[in-house]
Amino acid sequence: MPEFSTETEQRSTGEARAGRSRGTDYSRRVFASVFDMLPNEDNPSPMVRINRLNPNANFQLFAKLEWLNPFGSVKDRAAWAMLRDLLERGEVGNGRGLVEPTSGNTGISLAAMAQAMGLRMRAVVPNKVPLEKKVLLKIVGAELDVLNDALCPAPGLGDGSINLAKTHAKASPHRYVMPNQYENPKNVEAHLHTTGPEIWRQTEGRVTHVFASLGTCGTVTGVSRFLRSKNPNIKVIAVQPSEGHDVPGLRNISQLDVSKLFDRSCIDEILEIDYELAYRRALDLCRAEGLIAGPSSGLILEGALRTVAQAGAGCGVMIFPDNIFKYVSSMIKHLPQLASETEA
Repeated sequence: MPEFSTETEQRSTGEARAGRSRGTDYSRRVFASVFDMLPNEDNPSPMVRINRLNPNANFQLFAKLEWLNPFGSVKDRAAWAMLRDLLERGEVGNGRGLVEPTSGNTGISLAAMAQAMGLRMRAVVPNKVPLEKKVLLKIVGAELDVLNDALCPAPGLGDGSINLAKTHAKASPHRYVMPNQYENPKNVEAHLHTTGPEIWRQTEGRVTHVFASLGTCGTVTGVSRFLRSKNPNIKVIAVQPSEGHDVPGLRNISQLDVSKLFDRSCIDEILEIDYELAYRRALDLCRAEGLIAGPSSGLILEGALRTVAQAGAGCGVMIFPDNIFKYVSSMIKHLPQLASETEA
């Protein structure tokens, strides 16, 4: 593997501070670097209005499509914020790469970015993560440790995903540094500086409700802090899956001990949704709205629809983390008719 050159490191760090590379023109959608495709106020991820599935004609409901970020998910934001910070502090390069526990999306984003910079990336993932995500991690160049761990990395025994990643970082500090998405404040800052401002600007300040899921909690915490600084009356609603769920990347309250980024004061209400509805509503989004959203988006949709049905006028934004392509096997597991419908 090529080492991360000093020239590349200096260029990437300088571009990180400037916010874009020379030659990038957001107005023409011409980018000098894949990193300039990352979302910000000048280049926001798109929002699209929900029409057929919205039960309240007086309430505008929008989906913010995070799978249209360059590496395919909302985790592009946190991954870039953490990596940029490591670059600026000189913590990576000269043979030192990354190691991170992940249920898929953060690892995919980090690995793709690292490879584009000539850095190594080692991802530690639970075996129950869908095959599609594990294959994608290999495609984007990650070294892979697959463990018989919980669906999402969690603290606990020494062979857990988080603890193994920490072991790699401590045992081989010349090879790896761990960004640690579960504790790194840059995860929150990414959404404080990009997602929140984008939503405020895209809705022209009309947003009344925001709907998000719980994972590392960087998204909901950062978005809430920014939007409430603009309007303290904005309602922030988190959606959690029921116990025993198998939706990768999501957590319910009982699983949040792993994250140091969860701030209950940033959330007005936490709705628990039967996790099976994550898959059914994902299918509804595809068939009724033309949105190829993943199961976490389906869960968020269900929570939003319950709120909107009882609300008056308003403007809600749902943060849809990724698309359906990484979860085909999971969709077949929960909706087996999808497979039977393909048989001759």
